[in-house]
Amino acid sequence: MAATPRKAVARKTPKKTAPATGDEVDAFMRDLVHPLHADIEAVRKIVLRADRAISDGVKWNSVSFRRSDWFATVNLRSKDVIQLVFHTGAKVKANADLKIPDPEGLMLWVANDRALVTLGSGETLKANAKAFETIVKAWIKYV
Repeated sequence: MAATPRKAVARKTPKKTAPATGDEVDAFMRDLVHPLHADIEAVRKIVLRADRAISDGVKWNSVSFRRSDWFATVNLRSKDVIQLVFHTGAKVKANADLKIPDPEGLMLWVANDRALVTLGSGETLKANAKAFETIVKAWIKYV
C-alpha cells in the first residue's frame, strides 16, 4: 500500500506580546509615589516629543522608552534628581563609537553602550531640557 503524502500544515508563529505602553504607563504613573513625580512626568513629555517614533512603556519596573528597541529607563532610586539610564537595548551591544553631543555635561558614561544622564529637578531640569532633548535625538539613531 502506497503512503499517502502528508499535507503541509502551516504553523502559526505565536505573536510576541507588545510591550506595555500608553494606558499602563499612565496607570503606573498614577500609582507612583515619588518625591519627583511631576519632574518624571515632565521628562516623559520631553522624550516622547523628541521623535514621533518613540513610545513609552513599563520595563524594568520603571518608565522606559523605546523606538526600535528600548533605549532609556528612568532611575526611580534617585530621590533628589531625575536620572535616566541610556542604553542601546535590553541586551548589551558593542557600540563603542556612540557619538552623543553633551554640551551641558549631563552624561556619565558607565560602559561603552550605557550612560547615566542626570537632569536635576525643578528649575534645573527645565534649564537642561533642551540639552536633554538633543541627547535623546542623537541617542535614538543607535537603536
